[in-house]
Amino acid sequence: MFYYISGKIALKTENFAIIDANGIGYKIFASKNTLDDIGGVGENAKLYTFLNFKSASDIMDLYGFSTLEEQNLFEMITSVSRVGAKTAISLLSNMSPSKFALCVVTNDFKYIAQKTPGLGAKGAQRIVLELKDKFKGMDIGHIDADEVISLPGSDEDNEAVSALVVLGYSPQEAKSAVNGLSGSVEEIIKAALKKLMRG
Repeated sequence: MFYYISGKIALKTENFAIIDANGIGYKIFASKNTLDDIGGVGENAKLYTFLNFKSASDIMDLYGFSTLEEQNLFEMITSVSRVGAKTAISLLSNMSPSKFALCVVTNDFKYIAQKTPGLGAKGAQRIVLELKDKFKGMDIGHIDADEVISLPGSDEDNEAVSALVVLGYSPQEAKSAVNGLSGSVEEIIKAALKKLMRG
């Protein structure tokens, strides 16, 4: 419904911001990372949005993200059965996208559960189980999934590159980070993320 909302920050709390766009105040729930990114009251902000509709109660909540990468991860997380928008926001508030991806590809559901209040071990296991395969060939924003998958290299390299693109790295950055690494997909991603975080 809304791709993004841009305007002045009228109010900001720990859980949401009110964005005044042409005289209309939009209450937008967001992760701690996004709320930190957008600045303070009176400043201009642009948030990519996701409209969450709860059919059982006819409630519509608007969620906002400072980056498309965070929005895409949010949509991936909420696609998991019995994982709602509030849980996804809590997860994104307490983990970086790279750490989350590393947990998914290495089956570290315990860390996800520990960092996400109210989720529990079973919910974290479900997230890992349902999202692990989605990292391969995921189409993110303007990036063509076919372009990512067709990059030269082994199957492990291609899967690792695809997972890194899900996190928002360009195909070129991902390919460069994976280049020269060997091992399982999990080992390659872990080593590539370390290289990328070092800059």
